[in-house]
Amino acid sequence: MDVIDWLRAALGEDADDVLSFEPDHLDAARGDHSGWVSDGLPLAVVNARTVEHVQATMRAASEFRVPVVPRGAGTGLAGGANATAGSLVLSVARMNRILEISAEDQLAVVEPGVVNGDLNAALEPFGLFFAPDPASKAISTVGGNIATNAGGLLCAKYGVTRDAVLGLDVVLADGRLLRTGHRTVKGVTGYDLTSLLVGSEGTLGVIVGATVGVLPRPQGEPTTLGALFPDVRAASDAAARVTAAHLRPAVMELLDGPALERISAHLGERTIRDALGATGGAAYLLVQFDGPGAAADAALASTLIAETGGTVRVAADAEEGERLLAIRRAFHPALAASGTVLIEDVAVPRSRMPEMFAAIERIGERYGIAIPTVAHAGDGNLHPNFVTQGDEIGQEVWDAAGDLFRTAVALGGTLTGEHGVGVLKRRWLAEELGPDSYELQVKLKSVFDPLGILNPGKVFG
Repeated sequence: MDVIDWLRAALGEDADDVLSFEPDHLDAARGDHSGWVSDGLPLAVVNARTVEHVQATMRAASEFRVPVVPRGAGTGLAGGANATAGSLVLSVARMNRILEISAEDQLAVVEPGVVNGDLNAALEPFGLFFAPDPASKAISTVGGNIATNAGGLLCAKYGVTRDAVLGLDVVLADGRLLRTGHRTVKGVTGYDLTSLLVGSEGTLGVIVGATVGVLPRPQGEPTTLGALFPDVRAASDAAARVTAAHLRPAVMELLDGPALERISAHLGERTIRDALGATGGAAYLLVQFDGPGAAADAALASTLIAETGGTVRVAADAEEGERLLAIRRAFHPALAASGTVLIEDVAVPRSRMPEMFAAIERIGERYGIAIPTVAHAGDGNLHPNFVTQGDEIGQEVWDAAGDLFRTAVALGGTLTGEHGVGVLKRRWLAEELGPDSYELQVKLKSVFDPLGILNPGKVFG
C-alpha cells in the first residue's frame, strides 16, 4: 500500500470527489501569481471540503513521509504555495463557508477558502467590514491572507491580517486538530500561538478555520485627493508630512515616475488630465480619508501637500474619487502590458522612504532594468516591479533584487512587508534575521513539524 491507497481508504466514499490526478490540475498547482513555476509534478491534488479530509491527508503524509503543500486560491507572489515534485497538494479552496457573523461581538467565523471580497459582501448588511485589504481581495482567500499575513491599501489605518485574527483552527502535521486564541477581545493565556501561525506560510500547520475580528463601516462618504509632483522625493516628503501631522488616511499610495509613465501610456494622458486637471508630473500621491472627519482631514492634507510642491485635486464626490483611484488601480495592468514583471515587496521606516526610492532608481540604472514602484506610503511598504522583455526572469534581475533587499534591510527595513518569503526570498532570510533568530525559528518549525513534511523548501529551504 502506498500513500494514495492509504488516503483513498481513509477518505472512503469521498475519495473520487476529493482526489484529483488530472494533468491540468497537477500542472496548475505548480505556479502562483509570482510567475515562478516549480519543477516536477505533485502526486495528487486533495480538494478538501471538510476538516476530516485535511486530517486524513496529514495522517497519510505522516505515515509515508510525503511532503504536503497547503494551498488556497494560488494568488501568492512568493512561490509559497507552489507544488513540489512528489508532494500532495492540499487545497482548502472548497472549504468556503461563512459559519457565523456576530454583530454583537464584532467577529466572524469562517473556513479558509472564503474569498476576502465575499466575506465583506456578507458583512455589509450588518454595517461591518473585514479590514485586511490585499489588492487580490476579489479572488484571494481569508486562509491565504492569514498564511501570508497579507496587508494592502488600508493597513496603515486598520492594520494587517494578524491584527484581525482572534483565533485559528489548525490541523498539525500528524493530523491532530489544534484550536488557538479566543473569541474575546482580551486573552493572554499561554503563548500566543495564533500570532505565530499567522504568516507561517503553511510550514507549521494547515489552517482550517478562523475567528476574525470585524469593524464598523466608517460613517459618511470618503474624501479622496490626488496630487502630481515634479519628483518622487517631493511626493515622499509630502506623505511624511501628512503622517507627521497626525492625520490617519485610510489609503495613501505613491507612484514614482516610471510607474506613472506606464500608467499614462496604458490609460492615455487624457484620462490622467480628466482625473487630476493636469499632466506631466513625475510622481503621483493618492490619499483617501474616511469617517466623519474625512472632508476636514482631506482639506488639511491638501494644504500640506501643496506646500510640498504637489498640484492637488480634491474629489468633489465619489465619482471623481473613483477616477483618482483608477490611476492607482491601473498600476499592475499597465506594467503587465509593458513586459514580463517580477512583483517585489520591501518595507522601510516611513521616514526612510525617500532614501529607498533613490536607491531603487540607482539600482535600476546600475543593472539596466526598469523598476517602476508603487508604495503604500502610509506604512512604508514599497512594491518595486522589475520589468524585462522576454518570457523569463533573468539572473540580472535577481542580482538587482538582492541589492534592493539588502538596501531595505540596511535602512532599518525588511525583505517583505506582506507577500511572505516562500521560495523566492528564502536565500536572503538568514541575512535579515541573523544566526540566532534563524536557528531558533528553524527549531520552532521542527516542534510543529518533526518529520519536515509541511511545505518543505519554503521559507527556510
